[in-house]
Amino acid sequence: MTPLKFGVFVPPQNVVGLSPTVAIRRAIELAVHLDQLGFDEVWFGEHHSGGAEIVASPELMIAAAAERTQRIRLGTGVISLPYHHPFQVADRIVQLTHMTRGRVMFGAGPGQLPTDAKMFGLEATELRPRMEESLDIILRLLAGETVSHKADWVTLQDAVLQLRPFHGKLDVSVVGTVSPSGPKLAGRHGLGLLSLAATDPTGNDQLPVHWDIMNEEAARTGHTIDRSNWRLMGPMHVADTEAEAVRQCEHGLRWQYEYLSHISPSAIAVPDTTAELVETLNSSGRASIGTADMAAAQIQRLLDRTGGFGTYLFQGIDFANWSDTLRSYELFAERVIPRFDGSLEPVLGSYEHVLSQSDDNRAATTAARAAAKEQWQREREATRP
Repeated sequence: MTPLKFGVFVPPQNVVGLSPTVAIRRAIELAVHLDQLGFDEVWFGEHHSGGAEIVASPELMIAAAAERTQRIRLGTGVISLPYHHPFQVADRIVQLTHMTRGRVMFGAGPGQLPTDAKMFGLEATELRPRMEESLDIILRLLAGETVSHKADWVTLQDAVLQLRPFHGKLDVSVVGTVSPSGPKLAGRHGLGLLSLAATDPTGNDQLPVHWDIMNEEAARTGHTIDRSNWRLMGPMHVADTEAEAVRQCEHGLRWQYEYLSHISPSAIAVPDTTAELVETLNSSGRASIGTADMAAAQIQRLLDRTGGFGTYLFQGIDFANWSDTLRSYELFAERVIPRFDGSLEPVLGSYEHVLSQSDDNRAATTAARAAAKEQWQREREATRP
């Protein structure tokens, strides 16, 4: 089994009413916590309205987190390309590759919130075309090309970056949800895919189709894609018992899905109680709110559905309070990650081998003790006057 990687996709999304200063600091502290637990990645989002997703610059979050972490990779999850000049995006990302010594990952998307687009004077229908146009420019710049480009919204004249990415490498991914747009773009350019609706029933149904689309586009354009660059995101909270997980999620689970009902056409109706909502989410596969065993089963379902992917990403939302959220990641690192990253195999093998040799082990220990006792007696006799 190819080792699976794990991370957290942090919009961030906080229950409205929490101090924004505290919320932003906690997103950085979460990166430190995840780094210490051995998670592989953390991604920071970009949003400009709503009061729940209050980070406007994932690049600033990465810069701060990079100085406080050692090994975890740090991604823009994602930069909304229609809101920025592509040269500035490319320039900042390349700078971050040097500041992080190659730990930065570039995630790009069209922008999620209609209220964000409206403030930039953009219609929702303009976002995807601009995102694709911008991404093409950015990739050419990252490749070292000199780019001249003129459109009604952006102009570049003999634009060339003065730096190359650190060691010449940069992990680039695009967002995919339900439509084929993201997979087509990933395959067309040979990029990674961030499947952010992987556990939504509609999005989950499309996962095999999306992989086929990526392969077709990659073959058509002469690129090669790799399942290791495919990341799937889903809501999850882990506690010692399912009942404890439900109790902890009283903090923000219903709030989260009520908030989504105002911004997402695929939002579900929110029941009257957290317990009912957990039952709805768990039974439909939309989320895993419960124990480590339940979390592992959710990930296995995704592996079976897709045929394999590279990284599972928690949806980094305040379902529970801060201390319970940190403990959820600890439980996941202790009890779930080892089942999928290969680290538990030799440990269990060695343990089972020792148990299988119990009779021989006891006999060998008894013989060693007897030999030691005889040796001591001989030495004692030899030293007597």
